[in-house]
Amino acid sequence: MSPGHKPRLAVFKFASCDGCQLSLLDCEDELLAIAGAVEIAYFAEASRRMLEGPYDVTLVEGSVTTDEEIEKIKEARRESRFLVSIGACAISGGIQALRNWTDVNEYIHTVYATPKYIDTLAKSHPISDYVPVDFELRGCPISKSQLLELVTSLLIGRKPRVPEYSVCMECKWRGTVCVMVAQGIPCLGPATQAGCNALCPAYNRGCYGCFGPVETPNPLSLGEHFVELGQSRAEVSRAFRSFNGYLPAFREASEQFEDS
Repeated sequence: MSPGHKPRLAVFKFASCDGCQLSLLDCEDELLAIAGAVEIAYFAEASRRMLEGPYDVTLVEGSVTTDEEIEKIKEARRESRFLVSIGACAISGGIQALRNWTDVNEYIHTVYATPKYIDTLAKSHPISDYVPVDFELRGCPISKSQLLELVTSLLIGRKPRVPEYSVCMECKWRGTVCVMVAQGIPCLGPATQAGCNALCPAYNRGCYGCFGPVETPNPLSLGEHFVELGQSRAEVSRAFRSFNGYLPAFREASEQFEDS
């Protein structure tokens, strides 16, 4: 950022549960420091004052599910120096991307009393399907510490440092015995990017893939091991079809187990 210029921060929400924005608010004391270092120009979750762009850093939560949102994200991109997708919805389409494997109109007519009032796209799309994204911050929700690292890095002009290894590394660091080896519990940890401090395995639960696949996840081999543990191939397909199920590695694995 240029000297003497107080960077302008914007936070936009699309189709999501607001969890990633709440992670920013959950920073509490750290948020005060951020607020002192930047001008929070647009953040509907936290302020009634909405300023027009341009913005230096824009954080985008949620997936694109309507034609109106397509135009909105394109406008946000034009007004932003750095645009960052935060969370599974913005990066992969989120849990609402389950609609991508079926006919959304069937659900609309089943759920809503007056379907004609519903205007939605056939699929839930990540932000990167419509505009260039400068960085993606994984998680469902995102990690508070990673968010602080992201904002701080962009303010001082360096690349954010976030982990690229798997959840298994976090299990080892916190001394958690592998639930898959010791208890036969299916766990996506070997194929999932770290960021949660291996929260679920610490409570004797398998990883659900909240931070999406690592760079080389090998999900097919992992899925076959789930079958050896007693899961049906349909159950394996559903395991990959979760928070980040529409990211290519997990999507292709889920479809292969579904069809086999």
